[in-house]
Amino acid sequence: MSLHNRRCLLYNQGVIPYSDALLWQRTLLAERIKNPSLEDVLILLEHPPVYTLGQGASSEFLKFDSTKTMYEVHRVERGGEVTYHCPGQLVGYPILNLQRYRKDLHWYLRQLEEVLICTIKIYGLQGERNPGFTGVWLEGHKVAAIGIKVSRWITMHGFALNVCPDMTGFEHIVPCGIADQPVGSLAQWIPDISLLEVRSHVAQCFAEVFDVELVTD
Repeated sequence: MSLHNRRCLLYNQGVIPYSDALLWQRTLLAERIKNPSLEDVLILLEHPPVYTLGQGASSEFLKFDSTKTMYEVHRVERGGEVTYHCPGQLVGYPILNLQRYRKDLHWYLRQLEEVLICTIKIYGLQGERNPGFTGVWLEGHKVAAIGIKVSRWITMHGFALNVCPDMTGFEHIVPCGIADQPVGSLAQWIPDISLLEVRSHVAQCFAEVFDVELVTD
């Protein structure tokens, strides 16, 4: 068993408004750009219903007018197209200094996918990558989306795993700009799945994949 030489603070949070979590991430990022020796962080949380678009995302993938809507919509600095967050979806925001790991964004994206594939495997399900895309699929359904931002090799934004969300919110967008592949959730395969339990598995798989010791602050 390897001895972890890296610590990572784990913040296990409940449902947090998207704008609050975004400000929190930006603050953690700015602190670590100023002082790169600060410890890495993994935030696990849920969001109230919200649509987010990456910085280069096309608004044509919204099936509504974002200027005249009751929906909460944010355009943010991550990569990727439009996605949807809501309770029942586990969102992870790693704030990692990649100089401690590998200065390679493709490697980092594959590692995030591996965390989720490892999590799904605990339930006896085979998560898969889709060549040319980022995320995780299960029997042709996209169950996890990933979008990141990296500044001075320090990461923000992250992944969203559909555990047991109300899926109707996805009907108002073309998720991740992929029109011909359905979105799914783990509850389709495991109807009584517990998000609390999945949180624990995601944290465990994250620690294994990134070889860190998670410390609850």
